[in-house]
Amino acid sequence: MPAQEALTPGEALRLLEQRAQSAQHELAARTDAGPDLLHYLAQNGAAATRRAVAANPAASPKSNRLLADDDEDDVRVELARKIGRLFPGLLLSEKKQLRDLTIETLEQLARDEEPRVRAMLAEEIKHLDCVPKGVIERLAHDAEEIVATPILEYSPLLSDPDLIEIVAAAHANAMLAAVARRKGLSADVSDAVVARRDTKAVALLLANVDATIRLKTLDRIVSQAAEIAEWHGPLVLRAELSPSVIRRIASFVGSALIEALAGRGALDDSTRTHLARKLQERRQREAKADREPANAAREVEAAYRAGTLNDGFVAAAAEASQKDTVACALSVLAKIDENIVRRILESGSAKAVTALAWRAGLSMRIAFKLQNAIMRLKGHDLLPARGGIDFPLTDDEMRWHLGYFGVV
Repeated sequence: MPAQEALTPGEALRLLEQRAQSAQHELAARTDAGPDLLHYLAQNGAAATRRAVAANPAASPKSNRLLADDDEDDVRVELARKIGRLFPGLLLSEKKQLRDLTIETLEQLARDEEPRVRAMLAEEIKHLDCVPKGVIERLAHDAEEIVATPILEYSPLLSDPDLIEIVAAAHANAMLAAVARRKGLSADVSDAVVARRDTKAVALLLANVDATIRLKTLDRIVSQAAEIAEWHGPLVLRAELSPSVIRRIASFVGSALIEALAGRGALDDSTRTHLARKLQERRQREAKADREPANAAREVEAAYRAGTLNDGFVAAAAEASQKDTVACALSVLAKIDENIVRRILESGSAKAVTALAWRAGLSMRIAFKLQNAIMRLKGHDLLPARGGIDFPLTDDEMRWHLGYFGVV
């Protein structure tokens, strides 16, 4: 055999430590290693070894509780993953002390300062009905969306009063959305979701076939739905639509959705006739809209050459809901790329469109008309004129709002 190079004392020690760690890690992952050895490794092992013990279903409640306070986030994440899956079985221990340790471990993980740990726990216990209600309430009210949303969407331990309180105080749209997706959602909770006026949450509520929505609430949604395209599809598919509501919906949805309404069973003859007429009208408008962009450019160019591209031209186009013509006219007058103009018109910002009208040399009267007729803003979202005629923003403020869209 060739002679081996002599190991230095330091190299020999490193080799011994590496092999010792490898052996510890292997033992930490074995379910037949015994609770005492696993506890020793939980106390004295390297981070990788402690993580393996945290994932080991054979670790004792005592070891689990110890690891819930581990300095390494990854160890606690692994423990949260395991404890959620094994919790029902761990509670079956005949010894009260061991059951109490398991509950204490769960509660400690729910209080963990690292969101990843709490999020893992929430994901693993979201369907359980045997965990302490206090743990569920803590996670449901968590400031981090990734923690709260699994509990809000799935936990069977949240009552209607719990959900209504959470919806009323929710600080994030994702939390409202999670409640809106819950199976078997009651009419009271549906009312609370609608009351928050969150577009996405209401769309999800409408798409939730297991959610009960009162007819009065549905009427309120329909009264606002003409301007919110995101609601149209799920609204048409709701099973509880009355003939009068179906007729109202047909007045603002596209031809494909009117066809879907007409395909519903048990429609009376009057409603079928009404839908057939609306479908024909909608198809005619859609065909005209397909031709509008080219026509818009020609009309704007002709008005510009004739010197009539002004307040009157833009007002007439806005009143006729000719969005392409309005966008083209504003682009020419403000000397701004038409894509940017469209982004402003679709932003929902009354201040931004007011600044755009100012840049285009139009009056505040036209700015307000754009908010109403093109952007479809209402109520508190509108920005009225100051003193009835003047722009309500300073020149610097309007430049700032335009700058947000890259206009200099």
